[in-house]
Amino acid sequence: MASQAPDMARVVGLDGSVEGNVNLSPTDVENMYRLQVLARTFDEKAVSLHRQGRIGTYAPLQGQEAAQVGAAYALSPDDYCFPTYRDHGIYITRGHAMRDILLHLSGAGNYVDREDADGLRTFPPTIPIATQLPHAVGVGMGANYTDDDCAVLASFGDGATSEGDFHEALNFAGVFETPTVFFCQNNQWAISVPRERQTASATIAQKAQAYGFEGVRVDGNDVLAVYRTVSDALERAKEGEPILIEAVTYRQGAHTTTDDPTKYRDDAEVDAWAEKDPIERTREYLETEHGWTDEDEDELREEAKARVAEAVEAAEAHDGYDVDAIFDHVYADDHPRYSRQRANVPENPDVER
Repeated sequence: MASQAPDMARVVGLDGSVEGNVNLSPTDVENMYRLQVLARTFDEKAVSLHRQGRIGTYAPLQGQEAAQVGAAYALSPDDYCFPTYRDHGIYITRGHAMRDILLHLSGAGNYVDREDADGLRTFPPTIPIATQLPHAVGVGMGANYTDDDCAVLASFGDGATSEGDFHEALNFAGVFETPTVFFCQNNQWAISVPRERQTASATIAQKAQAYGFEGVRVDGNDVLAVYRTVSDALERAKEGEPILIEAVTYRQGAHTTTDDPTKYRDDAEVDAWAEKDPIERTREYLETEHGWTDEDEDELREEAKARVAEAVEAAEAHDGYDVDAIFDHVYADDHPRYSRQRANVPENPDVER
């Protein structure tokens, strides 16, 4: 029988009260709140765009804003980041334009600037589950070889812990002492499979023990606790101590826009987690500790809507799909088959949305 799960790290209580040291300026807290609101506003618009047939299948992030923003906010520009397909909030926090995210979702982009390969620190999202984890460890090994003073954050969901890539990555990280922070957003569901059907372990964090390093749990709906936990982990990782963080959170919406969560979970569960909403908790903290007002809130919401609308307009004004680019990043050098395959691509393909 699994042992009882240990307590989670927490800074802000469910009512916005402070339960631990913040050690952040009011400006930083407000910035993280703004990023959470922006991420949710983008998320709501993206779901709507999919319903209208204007982007492809989309993985909503509602409920996981604090986990994503808090983790990404802790990264330095020199740290590497390997997000997954639901991590739109991480990309936004890392400074990626929402226009580029939308272009990716419409099939016309890939999040990152391939022309600046030397400066690449945040990688494109991976769709296969957990495949980015060995990549993150490999980058960490490379950083050790080149004395690059950085850490690597790899983000994934609880379902990824059932994949071999997860265990292989943790094993390599432990053996080679790579500067890797494994950041698991435990949102309780891997599509329709609940967490208790993923593992018999009491926690995901304790899986790290088998690989020779520490695992910790944090309230994933507490942006300040996530920031503090990830910040501490990044510093330890740079000293050769990889770490596994289990951010306990909840996916309030569907797995993707092709999923119907009402088929496998009940309203009572969703409602219970909605009361722990990360954005509401941060807002209550700002109101209590820093005098955040309804006027501030209204202004922020309008600003977020305007920024998202601008991003949608910019994305839909793009020049079209560069179909020929599909050949550019598969092999390092030109492949013998390319000439024949390129000849079969029309110069101006009529690609329907």
